[in-house]
Amino acid sequence: MASPVLAPSVPGPRWSEEVLLAHLPARGTAVVALSGGVDSAVVAHLLARTVGGGARAVTLTGPAISPAEVERATRVARHIGVPLAFVPVDPLALPEYRANPSNRCFFCRTVEMGGIRAWASALGSVRFFDGVHSDDLGEDRPGIRAMDSAGFEHPLLEARWGKREVRAYARAVGLPNAEQPSDACLASRVRHGQPLSALLLQRIARAEERVFRRGFRRVRVRVDGGSARIEVDPDEVARLLSEPLASELREEIGTLGFDPVTLDPDGYGVRRTV
Repeated sequence: MASPVLAPSVPGPRWSEEVLLAHLPARGTAVVALSGGVDSAVVAHLLARTVGGGARAVTLTGPAISPAEVERATRVARHIGVPLAFVPVDPLALPEYRANPSNRCFFCRTVEMGGIRAWASALGSVRFFDGVHSDDLGEDRPGIRAMDSAGFEHPLLEARWGKREVRAYARAVGLPNAEQPSDACLASRVRHGQPLSALLLQRIARAEERVFRRGFRRVRVRVDGGSARIEVDPDEVARLLSEPLASELREEIGTLGFDPVTLDPDGYGVRRTV
């Protein structure tokens, strides 16, 4: 299955579920990069339907990946019934990644996809898949170029499925993360040009976990220098700004070394450049 990622405007009808299944491998070994999100979960489910025991899932671990994401991926793999392997990767080993340029994701994905391919080398002939879909092509995505270069196939993109189709399928088959908000690696919270370190990413993960504990559905702790800005979904902003919760969160996140700590009054929305 050739990837169309370098030609995202190729016209054509959206595939039905049946057509998509027919284009997936019917035998052999298929490895999917499984994060805690719904997109890769749908691909894992589709592959399990076509290659059965030949489907394998890999979840990456490392400083840029939150423990919560690993836990979600574990639950999803268990629900689908696909074997799951954990592969540690450390993009911080690359100075290009640590410098945090605007194409940071290219260096990160290069390391991550290389780690998956190295892990799979003992499996023999393997095809590799990810959860990239048509809605991912609306902006520059250097990470997708890295996955394409590593030989990963994008079945949802070929089928011209977007997030709406992905969630509809996930609901229909009862995936446990069907309503899970989209997430991104921890480094995406840091302003481009600000150097990355394992300690900084750990602090961000701990900060977001403290906000999640308060019952918020989606959380971003954006970092610029020593400051932190907490974002939640727009319909939860009023609660975020309410007292005493607002003061408690500022104090809690401040104990992690961030100063000042602000609460975004608009909420998570259009992706900001960080």
